[in-house]
Amino acid sequence: MMKKPNLLFPTPVWTLELENFKSVNEDMYNYIKNEQASDSNGINKSNIKGWHSKDFDLDHSEPKKFIKLISSSIEQVMTDMNWDKEKQVVKINNMWAIINTGGSSNAQHQHGNSNISGAYYVRAPKNSGDIVFYDPRPAPVYFHPNAKSPNLLNAQVNSVSPKEGVLVLFPSYLDHSVNKNLSNEERIVISFNIRINSKGN
Repeated sequence: MMKKPNLLFPTPVWTLELENFKSVNEDMYNYIKNEQASDSNGINKSNIKGWHSKDFDLDHSEPKKFIKLISSSIEQVMTDMNWDKEKQVVKINNMWAIINTGGSSNAQHQHGNSNISGAYYVRAPKNSGDIVFYDPRPAPVYFHPNAKSPNLLNAQVNSVSPKEGVLVLFPSYLDHSVNKNLSNEERIVISFNIRINSKGN
């Protein structure tokens, strides 16, 4: 009997629906809108027409509450990856917000100098732009047979639709982009980078 293939080099993407997120969401919404009010220009990175904040001050109470909300999900990643928790510690390097209004998007990019990156949806109206992930392996880019329909083995891109209260975690090397916000409402995401450091470093 033929067995299913072993997946030797899988690329994990975690999509986690958080519980009891609403009060933290409202706090972070107000925090982000205050940041936007004080710096309406923001900064330019992968954002196309959207607003990109400067890095949050992680000592502020609102980001602290948010980090507490997502900490068990980050712990789950450590467990799933079988990373040594006794000798290593999780450190959030930086965190920021992006507000995409009608027609705004984010160009394809990746996050350097980190291990895991995350996207958390504070506001996610319908048709506000999927996050799209691209196959990180170079070989299939050069030649691949035509598939009748995409699946987890043959797809070169995969996407996740945003949903309020959902956290997406993925390897920082993974190229990703955000489709255009086709709604008339704000798509608000909190993004962050994590490094797994040896204790004492």
